[in-house]
Amino acid sequence: MSETPGTPPVTAVNVTRLLAEAASKSGVLWVEVPDGSGAPETHAVWFVWHDDEDPRGTGPAAYVVSGEGEQHLPDLPAEVTTIFRSKDTGGRLLRLRATVRVLEGGTPEWDAAAEVLRAERLNATGDVVARWREGATIRVLSPHGRPDEAPGTYAGESGRRPVSPARGTTTRWRPWHWRGRGRG
Repeated sequence: MSETPGTPPVTAVNVTRLLAEAASKSGVLWVEVPDGSGAPETHAVWFVWHDDEDPRGTGPAAYVVSGEGEQHLPDLPAEVTTIFRSKDTGGRLLRLRATVRVLEGGTPEWDAAAEVLRAERLNATGDVVARWREGATIRVLSPHGRPDEAPGTYAGESGRRPVSPARGTTTRWRPWHWRGRGRG
């Protein structure tokens, strides 16, 4: 293999180890959902990672909960693209396909996934598992195949996408404050 002068050599990357490292050190990944117009809709998603050593999980996979009182996530097709970030830089580290499976409520697999998610759910109030039973969806995202992007093979464009507005978004530049804001 010949290399172009002035470019660093491309080294082989162990994708399995990189995925496990990226997923276990981060709590956020991006899910790209095709919207029919050709441009994917991208959603930042909180998740809990499970690898093969976890007896409660079906790893390696990411568990995602969405619905009432949780993050919003549209219906997902059977396969999506996932983007894992670098914990050090916050930039994209790995981009690969993942199969999506919805867990059926009331099954032992759903109960195990809910317990795994509950243990990692920070700032939860009340019985979150009961709330999830009533109006949430738990999905298992299982990455597979060769990555679309990995160290040494990133696309030329930045990958930047506009963020979808949420209910907590401030609509004005600066909220009004009684007696103004302090300077400094």
